[in-house]
Parts: sequence; structure tokens; C-alpha cells
Amino acid sequence: MTAIVGITDGSTVVIAGDSAGVGGDITQPRLDAKVFTNGPYVVGYTTSFRMGQILRYAFKAPVPPDGEDGLHAFMCTGFINGVRESLKEGGWASKDNDQEEGGSFLVGIRGRLFEICADYQVGEMADGYTAVGCGAEIALGALHATAGTDMPLQARAIAALEAAAHFSTGVRSPFTVVATAQHDG
Repeated sequence: MTAIVGITDGSTVVIAGDSAGVGGDITQPRLDAKVFTNGPYVVGYTTSFRMGQILRYAFKAPVPPDGEDGLHAFMCTGFINGVRESLKEGGWASKDNDQEEGGSFLVGIRGRLFEICADYQVGEMADGYTAVGCGAEIALGALHATAGTDMPLQARAIAALEAAAHFSTGVRSPFTVVATAQHDG
């Protein structure tokens, strides 16, 4: 289900997502947005609406340290440890062969875009954009095709979601777009 796209220019992060709720052979638009803010962070998720509800309403987002040098390390430790605890407390995290698993989501903070994978690894893409969900490959193609143009970040994110909705059965409008600035928080 879904397509979540994230893009940054180094000062603003835009995360946008679709509204598809997919179960079996049925796809229905949902009112509960997959993109939101939590404290200074902008978040967009896939994998499970329950996971997203925990991230949105139960997760007490820790404040990142001042300065940019330690932000990646903080995201890999303090931020992720808080996510893991919230998902466990919310009854959503799973464990198989002593390895914990969560879900996939994007996080924007202070002009930087992070991709959180199901195994809780934290990635930061060199291109300044990424996508997750069943429409990710299509959305990435659209983001690549619009790189280096004068299109605003929000317009690029919407174009990527429109491409994903056109070609993927698991992606539907309406789209939600949320942005954050470099020094939010």
C-alpha cells in the first residue's frame, strides 16, 4: 500500500503521501493522513496504519541535539530507541529470531531527510529525495526526472505521487503534503 515521498533542498524538507488504505483486493481512500508533524519532525509512513497512529499520537519525539554534526548519530540512537519503545508499548513491533522489526517511514528534521527501514536502520540519501511504499519505484523515477529543474519541492512531490497513482493500484489521491524548515524545533 501507498507511496510516501520525501525531498529536501538542504533547508526545507517536504514529505507527501497518498490516502490509499489497501486490504486484499480492496483499495479505499482514508481520511487519516499518512503524513504529519510530531514535534519538530515531519513524518510520512507506510507499512501499517496502526504503526502510523503510534508514531503520530503516542511517540514522544525526542528533541534533537543542537548543531548538525551529531544529528545522524542521534537519529540512529536516541530517536530510533524512542520509536522502538513506542511501537513495543503500542503492541505493534514484532520480533523474529531475536531481531526486532517495525515498519518503513520517512522523517524530516532541520533540512535533512531520513529513511527508516523495517529493521530500524536509518538512511540518508545522497540525492536529497527518496520514496517508500508500493509506489516507491515509480515515484523515484518522477523525482529523478524533475531533479535539476526549477520545480518547487512541493510540486515535485505531487508530480511523483501523481505518477505513482497513475501506475500503481495501491496509490490513491488525495495527497497530503507537509513541510518543515531547517531550524524547526
